[in-house]
Amino acid sequence: MTQEWANLVVAVPAAIAGACCMGLASATQAKATKEVPIEKTLHPKLLVDLARRPLWLIGIGATVAGLGLQLVALGFGPLMLVQPLLVTALPFASWFSAWLNRRPMDRLVLLGTLICVAGLSSFLALARPSDGSNQLLPGGHLVPLAIALGVAALAGLAWSWLATGPTRALGLALATGLFYGVTAGLMKVVAGDLRTGWEATFTHWSLYVVCVVGPIGFLLSQNTFQQGRLIAPALAVITTVDPLVGVAIGVWWMRESAATGAAVLAGELIAAVVIVVGIALLSWRSSHPSPVEEGGETEVARVPARPAFGLPVRR
Repeated sequence: MTQEWANLVVAVPAAIAGACCMGLASATQAKATKEVPIEKTLHPKLLVDLARRPLWLIGIGATVAGLGLQLVALGFGPLMLVQPLLVTALPFASWFSAWLNRRPMDRLVLLGTLICVAGLSSFLALARPSDGSNQLLPGGHLVPLAIALGVAALAGLAWSWLATGPTRALGLALATGLFYGVTAGLMKVVAGDLRTGWEATFTHWSLYVVCVVGPIGFLLSQNTFQQGRLIAPALAVITTVDPLVGVAIGVWWMRESAATGAAVLAGELIAAVVIVVGIALLSWRSSHPSPVEEGGETEVARVPARPAFGLPVRR
C-alpha cells in the first residue's frame, strides 16, 4: 500500500465519522436554540442562554468530537477531499432532527438533502482534487480571495437583515458557511504544523486566526438555527458553501490542483444547478410545512422573542 493510500485509509473514515458528529451537533443545537429567546445576530447572550440547556451541551460535545476527527482527516488527506466528505453531515443532521422531534423523516426533506449531496459530490468528483501543501502561499496571494470571502460574508449578513420570512436564515447560513470554510482551510495548516511539531503550531498566525474566525462562525450557526424553522434548508447552504470555500482555499492558497477543461466546467455547472434545486426544494418545504412537521419542530419555537438587529423580529 502506497503512502497516499495509507493516508486515505485514515482520512476518509475520520471525515465521515466527523460528519456524523457534526450532524448530531447541528440537530441538537438547532432544537435547543428554539427553546431560548431570540437574540441579536452575534450577541454572546445567546450562548449564555444556551449553556443552561443540557441538549445544547450534548451538541457541544459532538462538535468537539467532530472537529477533532476533522483535524485528523485534514492531517492525512487533501482539503479538497476531506471537505466534500463532510457534506454527509446534512443527511445525518436531518435524520437526527427527525429522531429528536419524534417524527418520521419527511420524504421531501430527504429528497432535497440527497439532491444537495449528489450535486456537491458530483461537482468535486469532476474537479478531481489532488493534494498540495500544508503551507499557505506568500501573503500577496491571499488578498484577492480574502476580500471576496469577506464581501460575500457581509452580503449574507445584509441579506439576513433585509429579508423577511424563512429566507432570513439562509443569509445567516451563507455567512456561517463562509466562516466555516475559512476555518477548515486554516485548520489544514494547523494540522500540518501539528504533524511536524508543537512549536511550529504556536508560532504560525493561522492558529490564532482560527481561534477568532471559528467561534464567530459557531455563533452565527446558532443564530441561523434559531431563525430557521427547519434545520435542513439552512444546513444545506452551510454544508454546500463550506466545502466550496475549502476548494477555493485549497487551489488559491495551498497549491492544490483541480481538473479543468470545457467538459469539466460544463459538468460542474450542471452540478451547481442540481445543488440549487436541492436547496430550493428544502426552502420550499421550510415555508410549506407538512402536517407531521406542524406538530414537530414548530412546536418548540414559541419562546418570546427579543429583537434581532435592534428591530422587531420578523417571522
